[in-house]
Amino acid sequence: MTPAAARRHALAIADELQALGPVEVTRFFGGAGLSCNGRQFGFVMKGTLYLRVDNTTRPRFEEAGTGPFTYTSGPREVTVTAYYELPQSIAEDPEELLRWAADAYRTAHTARPRRPTARSGRRRDDSTH
Repeated sequence: MTPAAARRHALAIADELQALGPVEVTRFFGGAGLSCNGRQFGFVMKGTLYLRVDNTTRPRFEEAGTGPFTYTSGPREVTVTAYYELPQSIAEDPEELLRWAADAYRTAHTARPRRPTARSGRRRDDSTH
């Protein structure tokens, strides 16, 4: 799925989730992110919707037979355990989709902010040297 197709898919999902509040669709690597009130709670990648999870909501995804988002980086596979694939049966049920997305939004809203790493730290101002 192209980034443009992922964006169209994400826009259709965002329309279904307007009860959460204003759902925004943003660029997210090769897909499209879903955010509400500045908090990303999901994304569409290669035609699949992934939602934010925590220790409380993750078991529901696992019981439904879905797993975390993974991608390949060079020779290794990276697993992102903060986002799990939404079960197809849930995606096809508007009420359940809204319920699972609301849980993902609450999870994103209560998640601790990421700490800056050395790579994401301040850039040196070269004009002072």
